Amino acid sequence: MTADQIQDTACFLFDLDGTVYLGDQLLPGAEDLFDYLDQVGILYFFLTNNSSRSRVEYSARLAKYGLDIPTEKIFSSGMATAIYLKKEKPGARVYLVGTPSLEEEFRAYGFQLVDREPDFAVLGFDTTMTYQKIWKLCDFVVEGIPYIATHPDINCPTQDGFMPDIGAMMAMIQSSTGRAADLVVGKPNLPIIEAIVDLTGFEPGQLTMVGDRLYTDIAMGKAGIQTVLVLSGETKPGDLPESPWEPDLICQDLAELLEILRK
Repeated sequence: MTADQIQDTACFLFDLDGTVYLGDQLLPGAEDLFDYLDQVGILYFFLTNNSSRSRVEYSARLAKYGLDIPTEKIFSSGMATAIYLKKEKPGARVYLVGTPSLEEEFRAYGFQLVDREPDFAVLGFDTTMTYQKIWKLCDFVVEGIPYIATHPDINCPTQDGFMPDIGAMMAMIQSSTGRAADLVVGKPNLPIIEAIVDLTGFEPGQLTMVGDRLYTDIAMGKAGIQTVLVLSGETKPGDLPESPWEPDLICQDLAELLEILRK
């Protein structure tokens, strides 16, 4: 990707964990980059696979870093999952393994959250998970209930390393039941790409995804979206030679991306 190509981007999509912040730390260049995009009138949204928080919580978290980001600019895999299911069956009965925030989001989309006879079983990134929750989900999966996961991330980056994410739970469920998820919604999969195209009004070729993870953020390139890898989170330079996903541009962090845009 040349500087001209990235400057022709109509709308940027930014990952959050490992891209904008890491744990309690705002990563270099984030505040200045968003100020610059606002000044020059380039649109941007935040596209996160982390379905454990609502957009209101994300907006509040960004405010703690001094970033004034309206909730309308934040889009998660949890929201994309709710949008997908609403198209499939409005008002469906859903067994949801998720945080209270994700439960509230699903209710806002009109779903009935149940623990008996669901139309769908949904696995989110549940930091309140109990053995009973995962056991019941496995029962529904064995029964053949349509089983959907909000996103595929194996780990979530933190300042001290990584915490197990939904991908680790999916592997456990598949090991127990012999069945993989029928659909995974989040990056880099088609349901979230369709949702973000609808949200922004731009075609994939007009979008640029900026993130730290190869198999989610950079794999968005398969849909025709330009991709920028930042090395501030999960991915290290040594991971690139073996990766089937190649970014269009590699930056150390958002500060370097801002330098390129300003040039």
